[in-house]
Amino acid sequence: MTTKKQPAEQKPAPTAAKRADNPFLDTGFYTRMRDYTERDAAFSKEIKAIVVRGAGKVSTDMRSAPSLELLRAVVKKGLSLGTMLDRIVQGVESGLWEPWMSAYGIELRGVNYAKGEPRNARLALDISLASKANAIFSNAGIPNWRSLVAEDCAQVQSAKPTEKTPAKAFAIFHLDAVED
Repeated sequence: MTTKKQPAEQKPAPTAAKRADNPFLDTGFYTRMRDYTERDAAFSKEIKAIVVRGAGKVSTDMRSAPSLELLRAVVKKGLSLGTMLDRIVQGVESGLWEPWMSAYGIELRGVNYAKGEPRNARLALDISLASKANAIFSNAGIPNWRSLVAEDCAQVQSAKPTEKTPAKAFAIFHLDAVED
């Protein structure tokens, strides 16, 4: 009796991991969903979709991210956000950076102060339910701004709510100094 070896099964080539879909990127879907979902529940669903999809890393520099164009044009405390971001990169008026950023719901998480090296920074935009940026985007008619911002940012960070603290979520951006 002869034994024939069966040919080895060919496994399909592994495909690159595809990012999860975020239906909230579609403004029409977001608007329809808001017609029958309470505000807090809608926020929770959107944040969950953002966290599952992850950061898009499309335009991680806050000065050029398309989703933040509206925010960069708003003037608070006498300056636009775009001007403030340029001043951070230039390294001028460093004592005023934190108050400027807080007016937009942005935290300055780190800055390179080393002399002789390009100045860069790590900024966290609050995308939580009570974000200061929410009013700016809502007034402009962009209800799904959180999902759009998450597509541009370098990283998404979220913290689950507790009995004493509400849910928090941040979109992390960078300021990369211009190379001379």
